[in-house]
Amino acid sequence: MGKQYSIESELFSGVYAGSWAVPKELAVKTNERKEVLRIGVPKETFFQENRIPLTPETVGVLVANGHEVYIEHNAGVGTRYSDKDYAEAGGIIKYKVAEIFQAADYLVKITPLSGEELELLREGQTIISAVHMGSLSPAMLNILMRKNITALGFEFYKGEDGSLPLVQMMSEIAGVSSIHIASELLTGKNNGQGILLGGITGIPPAEITIVGAGTVGFNAARTAMGMGARVRIIDRELSKLRRITRELGTNMSTSVAQHNYIHDAVVSSDVVIGAAFSAGRRAPIVVTEEMVSQMKPNSVIVDVAIDQGGCVETSRVTNHEDPVFLEHDVIHYCVPNIPSLVARTASTAVSNVLGPLLMSIGEKGGIENLIKFDPGLKEGIYIYRHHLTKKSLARLFGMTMKYRDIGLLIAAM
Repeated sequence: MGKQYSIESELFSGVYAGSWAVPKELAVKTNERKEVLRIGVPKETFFQENRIPLTPETVGVLVANGHEVYIEHNAGVGTRYSDKDYAEAGGIIKYKVAEIFQAADYLVKITPLSGEELELLREGQTIISAVHMGSLSPAMLNILMRKNITALGFEFYKGEDGSLPLVQMMSEIAGVSSIHIASELLTGKNNGQGILLGGITGIPPAEITIVGAGTVGFNAARTAMGMGARVRIIDRELSKLRRITRELGTNMSTSVAQHNYIHDAVVSSDVVIGAAFSAGRRAPIVVTEEMVSQMKPNSVIVDVAIDQGGCVETSRVTNHEDPVFLEHDVIHYCVPNIPSLVARTASTAVSNVLGPLLMSIGEKGGIENLIKFDPGLKEGIYIYRHHLTKKSLARLFGMTMKYRDIGLLIAAM
C-alpha cells in the first residue's frame, strides 16, 4: 500500500448555466483521514446499462487513502474493466450482490436500486445513485425511510458553482453523441439520404436544427459545427441563445421558439435534434407531427429528451438493440440512455465527481458531518433520518406529511 496515487480529472468542455463543467482533481494519499469508508459497487441490472460509477483508477485512490471498496463480480464488464483491473487497484471482488450489501456502508450505483436491492438494504446505509423520476414510487421511498437510509440523488446533487455536475456531464455526452448518431443515420447504409453531414468542396453540408440551447443543445451544436454542418438552434429563452452565440460564434443561426420559426426550420432540415427539457417535468412537445410529416423523406430525428417523454410528437421510446423506427418516412432515434453507448467515457465522468465526493465524506468523518459544511450535498439528499427531505418529491407523490426540512433535521442532531 506504499504506492502513491494521483489522478487528474478528465476535463469535459461545455457550458451549463454559464459555468464550466470541471470535476475536482482527486487528492493524493494523505494521513488525515477521519473515517474509513466501506464502499460497495453492485453490478448494474437495468436493461442495457453498461456504466459503472467508479473506475479502477478512482478505486485505487480511495484504497490508497485507507478506504475499502467492494466490487461485485463482472460489475465493470460493460465498460471493459475486468475484475483483475479492480483487484490490482485494491478493490475486493464479491461474487454475490448480497455480499456487497452486507459489507458496505456506502452503496454507489448508476441506476436506482432494484426491488431485490431494496430488500437487501441494511438499517442506516447510504445510497448514492440516480433517482430516475419516471421509475420512482411512494413504495420505494417508504422502504428507504423505514430503513433509515441516507439517499443522495444524482439529479439533485450540486457542485460548488451551483451546477448539477452529474446531470451536466451526462447531458454533454448525450449532446456530442447525438450528432455522431445522426451522421451515421444519414448514410445510405441506414436508409438515410446517403449524404455526408459535413459536405465536401462544392457540395453543401447537411442542415441541422437543434431544439433547445441547454447543455445538450450546446454540445450538439459545437460538435455539428466542428464536423462542418450548417446549424441553427432554437430556444424560448433569449439569454440561452445569446450565451450560445457568445461561446460558439455567429457561424450558425438562432431563433426564438415561435411556431412559424420552428416549422420552417424543421421542414427544411436533414437532421433535427430534440433537446428541449423542463426540469422536474415532462419535456414540452415542440416539434409537432404535422411538422414531421413535411420533413424530407429519410431525414433524421434524434430525440434526446425522450427520457422525459420526448419533445417531438411522433417519438416513442426505443433501445440500443432496436434504436430506430420510421414515421412519415422520417428516421426516428429515441433511445433514452445514450451515454451508455460510450460507457467508458460516461463512467469516467461519473467517477470524476463521485471519487472526490467520497474522499470528502471520509475526511469529514462521514456523510452526516459533511452535510453540515457542503450546501450542494445537502441539496442532493432526498431521504434522511426517516424523512423525505425534497419538497418537490413530497408534493409529487402526495407525501407532504413525511417531509421535513433537512436543515431542521441537521440542527436537531
